[in-house]
Amino acid sequence: MLLNLSLENWMSFKEKVTFSMIATRERQHGDRVTKLDKYQTRVLPIAALYGANASGKTNFFKALSFAKSLIVTGTRADALIPVESFKLDSNITPKPTSFVFELLIDQDIYEYSFSLTRKRVVEEQLTLISSTSERVLYHRKGDLIELDKTLDKDLFFDFVFRGTRENQLYLTNTVSQKVDTFKAVYDWFNDTLELIAPDSRFEPFDQFFDENHKLYPTMNDALTYLDTGISRLGSENIPFEHLPVSEALKTKLREDVKENTSVRLIGGPNNDRFIVTRKDDILYASKLVTYHQNSDNTEIKFEMHQESDGTQRIIDLLPTFLNLSTQNRPKVYVIDEIGRSLHTLLIRKLIESYLSKCSNNSRTQLLLTTHDVLLLDQKLLRRDEMWVAERNDDGVSHLRSLSDYKDIRYDKDIRKSYLQGRFGGIPRMFVGEFPSPSYGKKD
Repeated sequence: MLLNLSLENWMSFKEKVTFSMIATRERQHGDRVTKLDKYQTRVLPIAALYGANASGKTNFFKALSFAKSLIVTGTRADALIPVESFKLDSNITPKPTSFVFELLIDQDIYEYSFSLTRKRVVEEQLTLISSTSERVLYHRKGDLIELDKTLDKDLFFDFVFRGTRENQLYLTNTVSQKVDTFKAVYDWFNDTLELIAPDSRFEPFDQFFDENHKLYPTMNDALTYLDTGISRLGSENIPFEHLPVSEALKTKLREDVKENTSVRLIGGPNNDRFIVTRKDDILYASKLVTYHQNSDNTEIKFEMHQESDGTQRIIDLLPTFLNLSTQNRPKVYVIDEIGRSLHTLLIRKLIESYLSKCSNNSRTQLLLTTHDVLLLDQKLLRRDEMWVAERNDDGVSHLRSLSDYKDIRYDKDIRKSYLQGRFGGIPRMFVGEFPSPSYGKKD
């Protein structure tokens, strides 16, 4: 689970900001808040980040995306690190960009931090936090590394550091060198953190193709319940050679898809969803299609591009909410602009469904950015689960939780206060009329 995230000198976040999933003393909806008895703390299952356009919401999402890519994929030799620092202050632009993650992994809490420029990792540290103490597993600064005394005796850790490029994280290189000591942190970014952008297609849609999958009937029931007009989902087999993707990608698929494994991809002019599977050394391809019921109760097949943008968005997000409700293993889903193409009542219903499954023992989290004021409701969310991003006159973004406003009663309708600008995070429109086109005057 994500406990805290701090950013500094990242895109519009010039100064250090901290986003926290640690619950306050608020009692509202306490039955769904995760309890960590070992650490005498509680963790929130959800957070909604509001803000005007260009306030910093998507920059926050991009921070998570950058960190995941840097840790999991890494960098190429001699390549610049694609870090994006604050650009509106020439004094801070050359300074390092910093990230600090505090994570609950199994029963342990780790703090993982790194500072970097486009050319190199300046500092990196991994700390294991217990209920009574903190132990720095390693601290890298410049060209030096200091290891915990339990690790310092193993010369291989120092050998791996000497082979770590200056534009590469030590954590990433230890995993590539098959050192498992810190792999739990790497795995959190690789396996636990799931990021869904507004224009991305969520990957795990394999279950849509498999009528024997345990979630297949649930998904079809959900699509009916959500008024999509779809009676069921299905697949259509197509020859691998007829896949509407480039020959280069087909060549890569031939090389990468192993026996009895599958890969997901989106391709063609209509962005269709495909599954490619190798069985008995032959590649097979299937395409996701939908079925609607005709007036005479027969089924009519639809291609995905024939469905509305909203229906396609539901299909993309449905695995997220079903997995949140059914998975036992920890997951952290982050959805940027959840309201794109979706009706506000539908979004609320999906969130209500997820929260109804949360308990004091849950280990899943849902973070979302949104403009949907219908969600600003204390009957749905706690005050510490609602955040606002705001950009000031200098172009600097800040984050603030509504729990910071001590005068908000538990029964207050906060939607009106938000729209009135009480908490910030709304467009700052200038006084006067909207500018009209000026075509100039003839001589």
